[in-house]
Amino acid sequence: MGKIREDAGKVSRFPRVFNIDDSKYIGIAFEYTTPEDFDLLKKYVIYLREHKKKVKVIGVYSGKTEPPVQYSKVDYDFINDKEFAWWGKPSSHLVSNFIDEPFDIYIDLNFKDHIALRYVAFNNRASFRIGHYNEQDQAPFDLLISVPKESGLKPYLREVDVCLQKLNKPAQGE
Repeated sequence: MGKIREDAGKVSRFPRVFNIDDSKYIGIAFEYTTPEDFDLLKKYVIYLREHKKKVKVIGVYSGKTEPPVQYSKVDYDFINDKEFAWWGKPSSHLVSNFIDEPFDIYIDLNFKDHIALRYVAFNNRASFRIGHYNEQDQAPFDLLISVPKESGLKPYLREVDVCLQKLNKPAQGE
């Protein structure tokens, strides 16, 4: 983890809190686990696009073949976890390109603490980083969402959405 943090120190980033209304460009990183979770993620991406957001998604998978799912190669990139050094640094230009994108919001869906996704979380240039609460390490994130990991993707995305709807909004009656 030390090398990941060392590389993160070289990232120029300008932290700023964004809500869903103020954001224009959202990046999402995830570990492919099941077709059902991927379908849920695609629905969330469609939902964000309906709110006029540009969305870029990168997924990491294990195994020799890419997951057998349908997706747009323009909006989604899949990377084999073998395209990363043992400590997480990518050898793929797809990861480097994703990290360099000027996202307003970065949403981390790394529930299993995958080392390659940790690298992405620490080294992306997003203004506002959202991640899953972890008692041991909260370092790269500006907002932590506390939903039990075993509850799955749907409750987590629901909570992310609730937070993004409420952030930086005037109180009712003001």
